[in-house]
Amino acid sequence: MKASRTDRGAEGDEPEPVDEGDRGVYGISVTADLVGTGVQNLRLYERRGLLEPSRTDGGTRLYSRNDVTRLGRITELLDAGLNLAGVAMVLDLQDDLAEARRQAEEPPADAPGGPSTSGGPGDAT
Repeated sequence: MKASRTDRGAEGDEPEPVDEGDRGVYGISVTADLVGTGVQNLRLYERRGLLEPSRTDGGTRLYSRNDVTRLGRITELLDAGLNLAGVAMVLDLQDDLAEARRQAEEPPADAPGGPSTSGGPGDAT
């Protein structure tokens, strides 16, 4: 299970471990430079729900490598002619597809460890 974007557990708990790709490390100006867009665009994408950067206790946005990758996809889709509503739909579908692929790779929790060797219907003995 992924850790929260804020990197904190319940109050008084130790911080939860976070995937390095999810850890916010870039400020908004650095992220805007990396992606080649303006800081106002990043704020707009956040307001529209296209991404959710982590925040410091003081409220400063911190963008992760995964956020920068997502912003690259947003830029590509905008350059292809989609509007922000279309970008949101495509990103949601891509996220759903990635989740479905992850689930398909995992064996079901209640599945036995391997193929059945006991004689069942259709087995000739």
